[in-house]
Amino acid sequence: MKPVQLTLIIVMNLTISWVFTQERSSDYLTKKWKDVATDMPLDWYGSDEAKLVAKNVLLSQKEIGGWEKNKSYHQVFSESEKEHYKNDKSEIGATFDNDATIMELKFLARMYSNIKDERYKHAFEKGLNYIFTAQYQNGGWPQFFPVRKGSASYSGHITYNDNAMVNIMELLKEIVSENKEFKALQINSSTRAKAKEAFDKGIQCFLDTQIVYDSTPTVWCAQHDSVTLAPAKARSYELPSFSGAESVGIVLLLMDIDNPNKDIIMAVKGAIKWFENNRIEGIKIETEIRNDGSKNRIVVEDISAPTLWGRFYDLETSNIYFCSRDGVKRNSLAEISDNRRNGYRWYTSAPEKALKKYAEWLNKLD
Repeated sequence: MKPVQLTLIIVMNLTISWVFTQERSSDYLTKKWKDVATDMPLDWYGSDEAKLVAKNVLLSQKEIGGWEKNKSYHQVFSESEKEHYKNDKSEIGATFDNDATIMELKFLARMYSNIKDERYKHAFEKGLNYIFTAQYQNGGWPQFFPVRKGSASYSGHITYNDNAMVNIMELLKEIVSENKEFKALQINSSTRAKAKEAFDKGIQCFLDTQIVYDSTPTVWCAQHDSVTLAPAKARSYELPSFSGAESVGIVLLLMDIDNPNKDIIMAVKGAIKWFENNRIEGIKIETEIRNDGSKNRIVVEDISAPTLWGRFYDLETSNIYFCSRDGVKRNSLAEISDNRRNGYRWYTSAPEKALKKYAEWLNKLD
């Protein structure tokens, strides 16, 4: 090969490599924060881009140790945003809702695995301590800690909605089992023991809050009172109920426990039976386009449609219900307001995950 040809090939390869690197380095800005926090290539968490994101995560951590929800921590902060996070550290807002705090902790663990910056480790430890501090004596966790005031005081309920407590429990389980993701942090034995204690209390909370109907354990409400443990109301349309959606994550977590005791076994079997008894067959949810161009969700009969479950079932009748912001239960999706019909998910297929895993779980018990 002639020197000129060789030089040309080298230049082309370097150019392609540079373009690829540029595309990759900016690609994270187009993603959701959750994907950046937990699903980038492992070596990316050692990149200059990741370091910039880490600055934002460190800056936005509350004094108490948690983070706010629905924030794009991977985007470039304006000067006013930086001032906001600096001045707002002591304000209420840290939460476990919508994956908050758990995402940031996983991000920091990945960063420390690649870059041994003690700031990342310190922030992780502070966030983990926030989890310990926020846990109630009965084993549950609120949606927000400290609890929000006024009309949002339901944030103090033990919260299963959107897998808030399940996400915490899964993180603790990984720490206890010394998951390789946290190996670099060298979490000491006393902290792991504290995580194990918090996890065990959380399992007991699941067992204590499981709704018993006609002397049989069933499923859970999306949130439970932090004192009485009874099913509790959240927003005006989220009434005390059997939850077909939020119960799934709890059941899956219980089935992941090695050598489960009889109480856990009974809890899983009760929930699975409830899922089996409350299937909805022969319908599917479609979106129609109305004359004005707006979208509208409707229920359509279809004998071949996959199985569905309602999000909420009445605690007395076990019937599925739907609700507008007026808090009045209605019998069909068509009866509620346009806003709640199209802006909230009233049906779910999530229990199918638990049903598929159940046979394998039973076999492991033998």
